[in-house]
Amino acid sequence: IRLKFLNETEEVAVVRPEDTVGGLKSKYFPGQESQMKFIYRGQLLQDQGRTLRSLHITDNCVIHCHRSRSAAATTALPDPGTAAPDAGGFPLGTGNLMVPAIMVVLAVVWYLRINYRQLFTAPATVSLIGVTVLFSFLVFGMYRQ
Repeated sequence: IRLKFLNETEEVAVVRPEDTVGGLKSKYFPGQESQMKFIYRGQLLQDQGRTLRSLHITDNCVIHCHRSRSAAATTALPDPGTAAPDAGGFPLGTGNLMVPAIMVVLAVVWYLRINYRQLFTAPATVSLIGVTVLFSFLVFGMYRQ
């Protein structure tokens, strides 16, 4: 099987169908079993006693590996083969600029609506209110944690 990590690196694991999830963790990640999480076909493999055969994991299947951060993981040096690269701050891209750009456009349209109300019909004003409320829900939903 192939073990795929968050930084898109892969490692080939030689296993037997009767091997268990816990055995796979202890064989390839000794001492880090509690930090490792395996994901196969979108499902978290939590039962350490299940065999690979019972999970229908066959030859050349991909298991995604995630190392969770715990107190022990942050004090130890990360393994360079499995560590995810650090982004190094706030990435600047078009996706990150869309929310401020839409906010500026809405602010300009509201300014025009307030100062030049003769140009806005009732349906246009209702539409502007609806777009503003919808955008507000979207922004609060995106940034709520």
